[in-house]
Amino acid sequence: MTIGLALGSGAARGWAHIGVISALSDHGIVPDIVCGTSIGALVGASYVSNNLEKLEEWVRSLTKLETAKFFAINMSLNGFVNKERLHYFLKKYVADDDSEIEDIVAKRYASVATDLHTGREIWLTEGSILEAVFASISVPGLFPAVKNHGKWLIDGGLVNPVPISACRALGANMVIAVTLNDDIIGKRLKNHKTIEKQGTGVAGKISDLVTAYTASIFPVTSDEEQPPSLFDAIAGSVNIMQDRITRSRMAGDPPDILLSPKLSHIGLLEFYRAGEAIMEGKKCVQRMLPEIQHILGMF
Repeated sequence: MTIGLALGSGAARGWAHIGVISALSDHGIVPDIVCGTSIGALVGASYVSNNLEKLEEWVRSLTKLETAKFFAINMSLNGFVNKERLHYFLKKYVADDDSEIEDIVAKRYASVATDLHTGREIWLTEGSILEAVFASISVPGLFPAVKNHGKWLIDGGLVNPVPISACRALGANMVIAVTLNDDIIGKRLKNHKTIEKQGTGVAGKISDLVTAYTASIFPVTSDEEQPPSLFDAIAGSVNIMQDRITRSRMAGDPPDILLSPKLSHIGLLEFYRAGEAIMEGKKCVQRMLPEIQHILGMF
């Protein structure tokens, strides 16, 4: 039996993948193939590079302030992410600059990205591990697009949020999939006025900046309820898109086992809540353990 693990996209909720991998390993379930999209590609790359314990230790120590340092508003308007700081983080906790996908011996690995010009799904199965991760996590508006073999690549979640198909193509005959957005749709948006008062967290800081700027040009004079903040709107749009794409693709290519951690309480950019996400990843495996063992026994 060849086990594939498909790690889905979901930004900060993706730290739950660490808990899933840890809990599966505790029960002797070790995948032969690991495919990831966006944050799933990052965690998957750290795992196959034997750096997952280091990554977990670091993300558990992450604070709001440390998270904010990864974001910077620049005049080029090609993204909010501080690429130099992100590169340092990936190099230390995911893989070295010179690490190649082909050098991974124990497992097969692939990250999923999207060709910005054609909209095609791109599977990165060779070359630099870090470049494969960078391409897959390039969320439009937050990260600049990444050039790879002459193509501008962006977040793979736009086309394949949970890469079950990639696992099967690489040889898996049993696929465990992890979706991070199953309980997101319908989550109530925060009141815009509350966000303005608090101004906390990365999304709050950036949203406050944009709100202050637009208010200076288009002042609001009424006490009417304001629309969702910029990042609430972006997060909600991403959630809806990825949920719909995931459901559509799974209808035609369902996994053998589907793990759906309950993560709706964790925001798109709340990377400092890693402890909660990791714990929920472990709990999800525990809840599904009887079914997992039953299905594994059938192969």
